Amino acid sequence: MKLVTAVIKPFRLDDVRDSLAQIGIKGMTVTEVKGFGRQKGHTELYRGAEYAVDFLPKIKLEIAITADLVDQAIEAISDAAKTGKIGDGKIFVYEIEQVMRIRTGETGTDAI
Repeated sequence: MKLVTAVIKPFRLDDVRDSLAQIGIKGMTVTEVKGFGRQKGHTELYRGAEYAVDFLPKIKLEIAITADLVDQAIEAISDAAKTGKIGDGKIFVYEIEQVMRIRTGETGTDAI
């Protein structure tokens, strides 16, 4: 089992969700986060005053899937989230040692 974590631009969320649904991924956790990478933030104008925005709004997706779906999930996320501009995001893949569905007590792939 794997945990795929992706950090994407907020306006790409619906496209990524639809793309993942097409390959059979039914659930994910979505968190609104802030951060920066190579962009290093930007400046904005508000009521005539310029101010720095150091942390940019992003969306963090966490998807627990079986190992055989990882490559398809990465491709689906990448294709749907890509704008070709700086700040498109990153995808991380982690190994999951154990998972348990609290309601039923199921473990392993049955719990996903």
